[in-house]
Amino acid sequence: MNQDNEKLMRSIRLMRSFRRVQKNMMCLDQQTAARNGLSMPQYAILMTLAKRQDMTQKTVGEVSFLPKSTLSQAVDGLAREGLLERQQVEDNRREMGLALTAKGEALVHAIHSQQGGSHQRFQEAVESLTDEQYEKLLELHQHISAHLEIRDLEEQRR
Repeated sequence: MNQDNEKLMRSIRLMRSFRRVQKNMMCLDQQTAARNGLSMPQYAILMTLAKRQDMTQKTVGEVSFLPKSTLSQAVDGLAREGLLERQQVEDNRREMGLALTAKGEALVHAIHSQQGGSHQRFQEAVESLTDEQYEKLLELHQHISAHLEIRDLEEQRR
């Protein structure tokens, strides 16, 4: 029983560590979004589109976990500001394609290089790691993620 308790405490400590990192990253992202006149949903959409250039609105919602109404309002605001453009998908008139405009791409670039912004502060933290620490951390994160994803798929099949 004591061994089971030690295993449980070990996993709890690691989960708390992940949550602490996530909390700190969310705080940094909120500060960065506010500094650039964006809501968090708008920030999430811009960062999502920055990775994959153009996506459907539905896919952006799935990737960002934003509810449809929140997503729609945020997209409207970004379009009004000229940061992204919307186009109907050719083979599906009910789908809307989203892409960053040149102004949107410039803002994303500015955010990524912004002094004191979330990306720059995270980069500083990463640079404090040795190459070996960085590679091992990445390997461990991938291992945990893969394990959780496999278990999630197994649960869905049941």
